[in-house]
Amino acid sequence: MANPSLRNRPGDGLKYIALAEGDPDSYLSFGMNLRERMEYNDAVAFGTGGSRSDSYLIQRLQVHADLHLDKHWQLFTQLEDARDYGKQVTTPADRNPADVRLAFVAYNTTMGDNTFKFRVGRQEFAFDLQRFVSLRDGPNVRQAYDAIWADWETPDWRVIGFVSQPVQYRDAQDFDDYSDRHLRFNMVRAEHPLFGTQELSAYYALYSRDNAHYIDASGRESRHILDVRYAGGAHGLDWDLETMLQRGSVGASDIRAWAIGTRAGYTFATTSWQPRLGLQLDAASGDHHGADHTLGTFNPLFPNGYYLTLAGYTGYVNFIHLKPSVTVKPVTRLTLTAALALQWRQTTADAVYTQPNIPIPGTAGHGGRRTGSYGQLRGDYAINSNLVAALEMVHFEVGDALRRAGAHNSNYLGAELKYQW
Repeated sequence: MANPSLRNRPGDGLKYIALAEGDPDSYLSFGMNLRERMEYNDAVAFGTGGSRSDSYLIQRLQVHADLHLDKHWQLFTQLEDARDYGKQVTTPADRNPADVRLAFVAYNTTMGDNTFKFRVGRQEFAFDLQRFVSLRDGPNVRQAYDAIWADWETPDWRVIGFVSQPVQYRDAQDFDDYSDRHLRFNMVRAEHPLFGTQELSAYYALYSRDNAHYIDASGRESRHILDVRYAGGAHGLDWDLETMLQRGSVGASDIRAWAIGTRAGYTFATTSWQPRLGLQLDAASGDHHGADHTLGTFNPLFPNGYYLTLAGYTGYVNFIHLKPSVTVKPVTRLTLTAALALQWRQTTADAVYTQPNIPIPGTAGHGGRRTGSYGQLRGDYAINSNLVAALEMVHFEVGDALRRAGAHNSNYLGAELKYQW
């Protein structure tokens, strides 16, 4: 956009406003994101707790101003208005009228072949497939963090460190979101490329929360986290393997929790429609024994709900998840995915959980190990460079543990339009 001859679409003049003649690195840019999604869910939380079918519209509007003072300094501000229309039960992830979404100052500089980056303020970050640290783009309100972030990059290594207080969302009045010392999330992370197309990464994180509540423990939560991931692709194969260990304490109980996530596939790139056959296997620990002062329930931190499905029927807690899938591209802009998944509890002593980690009453210690199975159909279509559409359908067949708790089979339908400028 610094080149006037390339500003050939409506609004391009606002994407690059020069601030200093002869300095292309000093400019102001404006942008907007708008997402509209219609959702129908005939059994929220599988119909337990008196929940009923629900159909509604969620809408998210974001506008931003991106100011670059020179090639080193950036000031970014984004406002958000997220609303739900017709939703029976509204949560902080559904509604956030008129508030500051992001507001940070960033600095970056190069030192030979190395790059240093620094940000302070309200910002967002996500890692890997966003299993555990995500933007939370599935729900209506994304997750942001009031944080200090530093990044050092060399040709062979990238090292990231930050201290943060995750933003807590309220909708009582405009501009009332906040963060405080009662919830903190800090991390040190290293990434290293392997063989050109592969990456090995690891991080240590500390998650601390006052007044945490689990089925078998409550009190101050101090969770030490070690995560390792290996991902890449070669000769049509792609894979993403991640494992996480969690130690620490909640009140008087010691934490002994873990999770694994694997996703792999093979793409027939030279075949019509370029089919990809995929297989996903995930597992997360539950609590095996009550009142033993050891908590085995995994904390999924800040998960990406649509890592499983947009329906959000089950969370990444006390579960084993096996999901084969097939993805095709009939035309360049259209992607279709079909999947069939099976789910079990890692231990029957702990509950079945919905997104993100909400236990379903009456499931802990009752029923069998099988949670259920679901089928998923999803289509994504890029209408143009600014507008994309998506449609997702999910049918979940409940297993014995859920059925005994009063749950029944569930259906979800979501239709989405997303505009980005």
